[in-house]
Amino acid sequence: MGRQALLIKFSALAIVLFCLSSSARAAGIQLLNADPSMSGAIWYPCAGKPEKIALGNLSMAEDFGLMGVKDCPVTRAKLPLIIISHGRGGWFGAHHDTAEALADAGFVVAAINHPGDNGSDPSQTDKMSLWASRPTDMVHLLDFLLRDWKDKAVINADRVGLFGFSLGGYTGLVLSGAHADFLRLALFCKETEKGENCERARRGDVPASPQSDPRIKVAVLADTAMSFAFTPEGLSGVHIPIQIWRSELGGNGVSAKGTALTASQLPGQPDIRIVPAGHFAFLAPCQPKLATAIPRICTDMPPGFDRAAFHRDFNASVERFFHQRLIADGETR
Repeated sequence: MGRQALLIKFSALAIVLFCLSSSARAAGIQLLNADPSMSGAIWYPCAGKPEKIALGNLSMAEDFGLMGVKDCPVTRAKLPLIIISHGRGGWFGAHHDTAEALADAGFVVAAINHPGDNGSDPSQTDKMSLWASRPTDMVHLLDFLLRDWKDKAVINADRVGLFGFSLGGYTGLVLSGAHADFLRLALFCKETEKGENCERARRGDVPASPQSDPRIKVAVLADTAMSFAFTPEGLSGVHIPIQIWRSELGGNGVSAKGTALTASQLPGQPDIRIVPAGHFAFLAPCQPKLATAIPRICTDMPPGFDRAAFHRDFNASVERFFHQRLIADGETR
């Protein structure tokens, strides 16, 4: 893909991509908060009027812009499912605008806070054990949705996709069939670096690569972290359709050079998109309160980059890819 195609504009943004009812104007949303290990939300098609959503005892909707129709009845059937894995220290609503767009288009979308690696609980964020537990979190979420969710009957279990950002991109890559070699961390640790993870890698005390989940048929991954863990051989097990988004500038520990190398080594012909911005451009556009509270994740580079405009195209492209590769292709098989 040439440099002139850094950011593709879709003229078909307003075209309805799915042969579904056009009555949906908002995302229904159910909050998951009964179990600390399953704190998150489920979005789905709904015809109601969106409102700000209160999260637990704290109404953070104004800060984060979380909108929807709380506990809207689920009336569709056999809907495709997308699960979302957030980045390091993030939270389940970090990509809420993408979730809402997919729900409006006829998908069920679910995201949870990764236990020990979220804004409320960072206790395991920098632990090597987290590299193994993150994919397991997504497997547990998928198990819950397909087996225990009260509205599980609306999901088409044969049409499951994953969206992952940053460390969530690593999570999605492993679940898609990649083998992560954590011993390779030692190659990138300076001799003077005595951190726990580097020491473990040097002495060979690392977890085994997590297993893939064959229920996941398609993945969209943005600025995939931990590129050091993947070799061409390790990536050779990825056989599902993949759309890769990577930022030109990287940031927050994610190297633009590393994401480019990982993308280039994937087998097949992944759909690769390059964005002329930094790492946090893939997060939902910030509300004023959030921009004041955490400017680091809300300030884009280069100056003048319009995150809101980018996300209109980004969400449309992600939606289109999931529709084409998860639904349309499935109907022809």
